[in-house]
Amino acid sequence: MSGKGYDLGLIWAFLANKSEEILELTGQHIVVVIISVLIAAVMGVGAGILVWNKPTGRGFVIAVAGVILTIPSMAMLALMIPSLGLGWVPTVVALSLYSLLPIVRNTIVGLREVSPAVLESAAAMGMTPLKVMFAVQIPIAWPVILTGLRVATQLAVGIAAIAAYVAGPGMGTYIFKGLSMLGAKNALNFALTGTICVILIALVLDAFFILITRITTSRGLRD
Repeated sequence: MSGKGYDLGLIWAFLANKSEEILELTGQHIVVVIISVLIAAVMGVGAGILVWNKPTGRGFVIAVAGVILTIPSMAMLALMIPSLGLGWVPTVVALSLYSLLPIVRNTIVGLREVSPAVLESAAAMGMTPLKVMFAVQIPIAWPVILTGLRVATQLAVGIAAIAAYVAGPGMGTYIFKGLSMLGAKNALNFALTGTICVILIALVLDAFFILITRITTSRGLRD
């Protein structure tokens, strides 16, 4: 079966021949994204908790995270080569930094949206500020925080593909390989396989966050 000069049978043969490598690279892509988003979550949620009620602090933190996001990913990765080398380390560092903005911003927004009356009632019951934060404020803000994590994960999935520029893990390896051998027999197979796998990874992780949101958010907040 073919169309416009491209035999679709070629890609099936390619996928069968490269199946183990594709699974390995897909696994690497998912792992590097998860590690990076977890690091960014600790940093971002932590920073949000510290500055949510401090105008100067939250303005500074959001501005710094925003500036980081404006740096072209290839430039960021290239700048890390002299100090961090190639492979996993610069990839994780870059993805963690790029993931910060949606996490910090949503953490601050979520915490600020909690009604002052609710916070006053909790304090009146004898709760310490720390207990109010973790027993009342964060649970109420949780859906908004999760949305930030969800956006950060999608962002990381896409940027992780570019990390192949510094020999990073994941399906970007196939995309770059396909682009570097344009005109060769399997160029399109490499590029197409890498691109489709990245899309599928993004969809799977997004579905995971939808499920986590439904499981961890109280019915009252969902409704």
